[in-house]
This record gives sequence, C-alpha cells and structure tokens, in this order.
Amino acid sequence: MHYVNQLCLKSHLVQGHPVTLYCTDTLRNVPQGVVVRPAGEIMDIDRRIVEETSASFLSNVFRYKMIQKTDAIWIDCDAFCYRPFPDTQAHIYAGHGMRGALNCGVVAIPQKGALMDALLDYYDNLPDYPAWWGPKQRKKMDKLDPSIPKPVRIYQTERTAFGPQAFTHFARETGDIDKAMGADTLYPVPFQLNDVFYDPYSQVEKHFTENTLSVHIYTNAARPWWRKNPPLEGSYIARMCQQLSIDPTAALEQ
Repeated sequence: MHYVNQLCLKSHLVQGHPVTLYCTDTLRNVPQGVVVRPAGEIMDIDRRIVEETSASFLSNVFRYKMIQKTDAIWIDCDAFCYRPFPDTQAHIYAGHGMRGALNCGVVAIPQKGALMDALLDYYDNLPDYPAWWGPKQRKKMDKLDPSIPKPVRIYQTERTAFGPQAFTHFARETGDIDKAMGADTLYPVPFQLNDVFYDPYSQVEKHFTENTLSVHIYTNAARPWWRKNPPLEGSYIARMCQQLSIDPTAALEQ
C-alpha cells in the first residue's frame, strides 16, 4: 500500500474513526487498526470490467452499495482526516475544484431515499447514454465498437460519468444538492493545484478553514514522480507522514 494511502487511512484512526478497508487482493503495509474485509461482501466484482476500465470505475458503484449495506461513510484512500467527522450528520459531500461540481471522494447519504435509489438504478440499469450528456458525448460514444460492454463504452467516452458527473446529476434531480457542504469542508485544495502537497515552499494550510474536516490529496492526478519518490522534506505530505509515523521510503510505487 502506497505511503499516501497509508497516511490517509491512519489519519482517520488517529481522529477516532473506525476504518474498514475493502479489498480484492492481499495488501502489505495496511496501518495497524484498519479492518480489512473482502470487497465481495458488498458486491460481486467483475474483474474483466475492471481490466477494461480502472479500479476506480467499479468503486463508483461500490461506494453506494457499501453505504446502503453498512451505513458507513465512504472515504477514498487519498482523503486525509483533518478533524473528526460529525456523528449525527446524514449528508456528507461537497463540491470541489474550480467549477463546483460535487465530488464523491467522501460521501455519506441516507441508506434509503431518493438519492440512493436514483444512483443504484443508474448503475444497475444503464441507459443508452447518461441523461446529462449532450450531442458531443453521444457522438463520441457512437464511434466506439458496439460489441464493447456498455459500461466500458461510457467510461471510455467520459471516465467521470460514473463518479462526480452522476453524483452531481442525481443530487440535483432529488434536491439533495442543497445539502452539500462547502468545498472548504472536504476539498479545500482544488484538484488543479494538487502538486502543492509536495512543495516544501507552499503554504497548504492557508487553504483550510474552520470548517475543514478532510483534505483530499488527489493521488490519481499527482505527477508520477510523487508516487515513485518520497515527498520533499518540509512539504505537507512529508510533515504529515512524520506526524503519523509513516515511512514513505518503505512504500513507493515501483
């Protein structure tokens, strides 16, 4: 397990949250205290679809099925817990980036309700095209080989069609978008600026506010260098690793 993922999972333990990590494979270096469970307890994992898309593709379905079954808060493994989450808040999600669309990197929604029903129906009964797509996306998808499975064609057309795009669309349809937190709560640093986490001269904490609960590191958007090399001394990632006793040099991407 990469050092940033170790760091983020451990940060939730340190803040007093129980953490369950659902896996399809055996992992090394999982922080002590994290409960590891097979992903198959939540849903069947079609490895063929994963191979044709990405691991994050099925996580967009998995997170809502997990919430429905366990009533837990979903956290991506690159979400650093800055403050404890509220115990009684039924809706935990926020906009992110420069455009404000909802992200689903940290999510709590009611187990039963219009939003959960809409999301699961979308994934279980895929339409020919996502309802929010315009002519440009539809034409792009129409150019793909029709023998390719529909979820793969949608993913190849727009990879966020199963993540933030879907979450934002259905939250708007059900009115739950009005319950969204501000970006400073869960995504204080826009993903367009994610390299600041590795810059020893940046002042990352100036992005934080009194509302900040979680800090998204956006590892998928990070330059490959930071996944294969330890963070520079004095950078936010290096300081947090030191604070939580994570050794970055022991878990670098090969």
